[in-house]
Amino acid sequence: MSETEVTTAPHPLLLADGRPADRAWSLDPALKHLNHGSFGAVPLVAQERQELLRVEMERSPVVWFPALPQRLAATRVELADFLRVSADDLALVPNASAGASVVYAALTPRPGGEILVTDHGYGAVTMGAERLARRCGGRVRTARVPLDADEDRAYEAVAGELSDATELVVVDQITSATARRLPVERIGAEARRRGIPVLVDGAHAPGLLAAPLADATYDFWTGNLHKWGCAPRGTAALVARGPLRERLYPLIDSWAAADPFPDRFDQQGTVDATAYLAAPTSLAFVERTWGWPAARRYMDDLADYGAHVIGTALAEPTGAVDVGMPVPGMRLVRLPDGLAADRVEADALRDRVALELGVEAAFTSFDGVGYLRLSAHVYNTAADYEYFAEECVPVLNRWARENTGKRSAR
Repeated sequence: MSETEVTTAPHPLLLADGRPADRAWSLDPALKHLNHGSFGAVPLVAQERQELLRVEMERSPVVWFPALPQRLAATRVELADFLRVSADDLALVPNASAGASVVYAALTPRPGGEILVTDHGYGAVTMGAERLARRCGGRVRTARVPLDADEDRAYEAVAGELSDATELVVVDQITSATARRLPVERIGAEARRRGIPVLVDGAHAPGLLAAPLADATYDFWTGNLHKWGCAPRGTAALVARGPLRERLYPLIDSWAAADPFPDRFDQQGTVDATAYLAAPTSLAFVERTWGWPAARRYMDDLADYGAHVIGTALAEPTGAVDVGMPVPGMRLVRLPDGLAADRVEADALRDRVALELGVEAAFTSFDGVGYLRLSAHVYNTAADYEYFAEECVPVLNRWARENTGKRSAR
């Protein structure tokens, strides 16, 4: 958690006309939305902008598609400014996993080589690394980072697994299941010293971190703008620097294949690119309405308050968890034994809570322990977390007892 735990509810953010912030979204008011981090939420102004773009596309596709690469190039300039990088280093991809797949397709590790990942890695990205290793006759090596590891311990856990056999390092900037940062800058610097390329999975970083590529010492970085940035879904950036970037090609070959990186990514046939074009509308909406620094402070204070309220409602040894290198807006709360012991159980619990309790929440698992992962955004209020503590925690405790009883009876 942050250095100062927030035990009083932060004042909810309002729109300029005094309405609650959630009125700017089309979220179902019958549900409590406590899982912004998984799929994001798109403001109405961006939904409307994307719909206008789709109307324009359908009205005259023969005009739309030839002009699309130039429009996407201009959009990249706006998105690069938000991320504080050069537009010449940024390609547009559908999501962070797609960005990782682009990198995997470009590399050919030598037979017997190793791809280093961590035990906090996002499952789909790790699966991609395993497929690359199989294709090249190599293997995946996993660095194990304790949940409470500070920056030094986390760095040592990863750097200690580097060897002459390491062909690629894949590391999360903000971990999905455990809501913590990893010291990607230090890891990247050590890997670069050894001549090892690094792919940083920054899926949660845009919007949550002010400058996610500051002090970057890695070859490839990919991050979703449709999570904390609230862009239409299917909007992500792939940033690449150094000589290896010229090996990167879109997963779909098209007429721009002969163009340099990143221009070759701007032409993808008849793909609906309106999500990319509408993304700056979402980013500008938050900036214009509250300012990103104020929005991040609110999200962080609210996540702290939510972890305190829900953690207090849960009996020991469950409750709010101190992770090494915490991040703004995200917190972990340990669940009672009997809940979310693995990914399959965590996903099933997510679905059951949504269906039976009317709450969209993220449940994760790490090292056999289940967690509630909180991820707050500007449309959330203290009442969301108070409701979960009062109405959902007793049910979770009952489900945990029932599951534990069933297992002990086997």
